[in-house]
Amino acid sequence: MKKYLYQYQRKVMLYCIRTNIAVSLCLLIFLASCDDFVEVDLPNSQLTAPAVFEDAVTANAAMVSIYAKMRSQGLLTGSASGLSHLLGNYTDELMFYGNTQNGAVAFYNNALIASNPDVKQFWNNSYNQIYCANAVVEGVDNSVTLPANVKNQLKGEALFSRALLHFYLVNLYGDVPYITTTDYRENSEVARTLSNVVYAKIIEDLQAAITLLPENYPTPERVRPNKYAAHALLARVYLYNENWEAAKNEATMVIENTGLYTWVTNLDEVFLKESTATIWQFSPSENGGNAEEGATFIFISGPPPLSALTENFINGFEVSDQRKVRWVNAVTDGVTTWFHPYKYKQQNSTAGSIEYSVVLRLAEMYLIRAEAYTHLGDLDAAKTDLNKIRNTAGLPDTSAVTQQELLDAILQERRVELFTEYGHRFFDLKRFGKVNEVLSPVKAGWSTNDALFPIPESELLLNPNLSPQNPGY
Repeated sequence: MKKYLYQYQRKVMLYCIRTNIAVSLCLLIFLASCDDFVEVDLPNSQLTAPAVFEDAVTANAAMVSIYAKMRSQGLLTGSASGLSHLLGNYTDELMFYGNTQNGAVAFYNNALIASNPDVKQFWNNSYNQIYCANAVVEGVDNSVTLPANVKNQLKGEALFSRALLHFYLVNLYGDVPYITTTDYRENSEVARTLSNVVYAKIIEDLQAAITLLPENYPTPERVRPNKYAAHALLARVYLYNENWEAAKNEATMVIENTGLYTWVTNLDEVFLKESTATIWQFSPSENGGNAEEGATFIFISGPPPLSALTENFINGFEVSDQRKVRWVNAVTDGVTTWFHPYKYKQQNSTAGSIEYSVVLRLAEMYLIRAEAYTHLGDLDAAKTDLNKIRNTAGLPDTSAVTQQELLDAILQERRVELFTEYGHRFFDLKRFGKVNEVLSPVKAGWSTNDALFPIPESELLLNPNLSPQNPGY
């Protein structure tokens, strides 16, 4: 990534932006970010889109910097301000111990309000990144100099990124605008799109991305998506839409590509940057850097400085589950014992990077396919997929017999396999219709309205077309 940015900076001059505008066209190096997506405007001085997309180096730099934004800010960052940490506190995964001025307090107490700054930043950062992805799509489409294979790859990556971000937005906020243009005038007056339409557009973008992206990764470290990353995300989208046959087929596309993806039986190797079970991951910001999740979750003395796994979660592991041994670490002061996620084992930089932030991985595909098979009535196939994960964790085959027992077993397996990974627990409880049943007894501040975040108050004031506000806010 640094190479791209360095070469890019040598080719062009930095541009200026008006003081009252939060973001430029994002086509240079995306150094600016927008405070509010409805305020996105064209700067007085900028490098024009054709200049950026005349050359493969600068065009790739534009795309790479979108991933840098995703990694470092907004929904998918592994820092304490990302979904993995905040939704862990929002549900039954994490207990918050940090400073009461920390933004995670509102998530832990389920006390979000429409003016909450983190809710606003999730919204703004996501739409900023979507805007940048749209700029890449438009720039590639208008380019007359980029080779066809480069254009296809970049457009496919941009469509994949746009779909991914809208996927998280619709699951957090419900009906949201689906933004496909850089026209700030149009965006400033946009209305919310019904969730089912948002999903249809996500599917459309991912299907297009599959036709454009190459089968092999553009780089050896799987930090830029290929065709199968799009298949993996599409499998998840179909699962959330209860299109069981399509979810099964998309997951199978990934699982059966054993030339790229092979099962990792050593739990300590699943989150290493070379893992063959990784489908897509974020590289650190510098050489020797590691996944931000390590710095966020690991602590070496008690009481925890930020968050720790809840007793409820720890007690949810079956006896002999090696994930509790390998992916959870205990810290004690001699009187009290706390537990932290230990999937990522590097808290600081190392001589060479060891762990990247894994966004999509093979285990999820098996869980998706198991759930799809269950709904399709093929319980034996579902058990085979579920048992692959259980056996790797040192557990015996599932004892589930009926369809409902198997669905309950899959939800539990997702809980202990995907914990503190980008909010899976929250989204799963909503999908299974269990969010109130599970969280009301263990979350003192839980309300049925908490299943959706509020639309940021500032957005509603700037653009009344985004009304109405979600219930309860």
